[in-house]
Amino acid sequence: MTIQLSRRARLGLAAAAIALVAGGAGYGIAQFGRTDAPQRQVGQDGRRILYWYDPMVPSQHFDKPGKSPFMDMQLTPKYADEAERGPGLAIDPARVQGLGLRVTTAERGALASGLTATGTIDFNQRDVAIVQARASGFVSRVYARAPGDVIGAGAPLADLLVPEWAGAQAEYLAVRRTGNAPLIQAARQRLVLLGMPSGTIAAVERGGRPYNVITISTPTGGTIRTLGVRQGMTVAAGQTLAEVNGLGTVWLNAAVPEALASQLRPGQDATATLAAWPGERFAGRVAAILPDVQAESRTLTVRIELPNRGGRLRPGMFASVDFGGSSRSALLVPSEAVIRTGKRALVMLALPNDRYQPAEVQSGSETGGRTEILAGLSEGEKVVASGQFLLDSEASLSGMQARPIGDAAPAPVAQPALFEATGRIGKIDANGVTLDHGPVPALKWPAMTMTFRLGRPALARRFKAGDRVRFGFDQPPEGPTLRRMTHEAGR
Repeated sequence: MTIQLSRRARLGLAAAAIALVAGGAGYGIAQFGRTDAPQRQVGQDGRRILYWYDPMVPSQHFDKPGKSPFMDMQLTPKYADEAERGPGLAIDPARVQGLGLRVTTAERGALASGLTATGTIDFNQRDVAIVQARASGFVSRVYARAPGDVIGAGAPLADLLVPEWAGAQAEYLAVRRTGNAPLIQAARQRLVLLGMPSGTIAAVERGGRPYNVITISTPTGGTIRTLGVRQGMTVAAGQTLAEVNGLGTVWLNAAVPEALASQLRPGQDATATLAAWPGERFAGRVAAILPDVQAESRTLTVRIELPNRGGRLRPGMFASVDFGGSSRSALLVPSEAVIRTGKRALVMLALPNDRYQPAEVQSGSETGGRTEILAGLSEGEKVVASGQFLLDSEASLSGMQARPIGDAAPAPVAQPALFEATGRIGKIDANGVTLDHGPVPALKWPAMTMTFRLGRPALARRFKAGDRVRFGFDQPPEGPTLRRMTHEAGR
């Protein structure tokens, strides 16, 4: 059946067709003119492009080429095949040789404290004797002593005439002649209460006459710090006549920066060297860490007690002190391998197939040319120790992101190193085992007596004081701890 359209209908259909064609063309023109239309992510060489970036700001990605909004330069494409080859920056082996790259391995080792300081020798203020008069009297004789003199125990200082002793002693002798025991005992007790030494009372009993002159002597040896007695002077009961400081041990007061306070603890070993005795080392222990900090120098005072054999260490001497013997296990890399930018620390990882990648790390202590790595690196990973700055610049220009600290592979659990020594058990108690042990060359320890914590209480069950033993110990933060102990062969 043929449908005849009117002239008016045919004109309507033609107008609709023209509108449809015009609309399609307009849409195409509009799409062609849009600047945010998806770009074809393929380079001129046919390589697929992931994104574009500014080498100066590699963290910012763009979905099309153009000029960088940060710098007056063209954006750089990042190709997909670069990611498919594996992480890191690919460097030709021939270029690696030309750069002089040196690769080393992050290894676990013993990290000594490396803490040194300077200080001065001082008197041991705990070894002080005060000489006082027991009764009022007159100084009848002095023995040519002066402050600074070094004297032995029992050295005489002055003879003191005590008038009130004469009457009491005469009364005691008269009572003795009566034979009345209770009265004799009471009279003798009165002499003691008057401050009369037992030696003087015995002399009165032997001689049968009063002795009212007493010789004031020092109870201990050392140096006279103060002397307040002179010929003919009058003294009162309880008056201080002299102050004597012992010289068997001395203090070394060392100034340590407050930033290093965490590396110190009471009981820690220390070794001092003095210009007066070149080549000789004096071993001691940290006796105390004083609670105040010097505001001017921002240092705290560490008091080290040193034996003073022969009195060679004299107060006022200048000394250098090494707080050694506190080594601990740590993950170490050469210090030159660490790149410090001011905001963070990086190392350049050496990956398989001649690839390299920066990794962010947290660094710790540094000593002996090696730096402790606290986080961001695992034992056995290889790092670049020479030429890493050139690689870091290349990685920055290529927009490579550093491996975050949290992405490091977990480190294997390593057993701490044991130090071996022999010695004799001095005491066993709940706090540990006290050992008189020989030298420990690995820690540069001399022979000494010290207390070790017990790793397990069962370690001490078959031992007693006096046993000769061979033992192994480590040094956790809590202090030297016994891990193994056996009777010494042949004992």
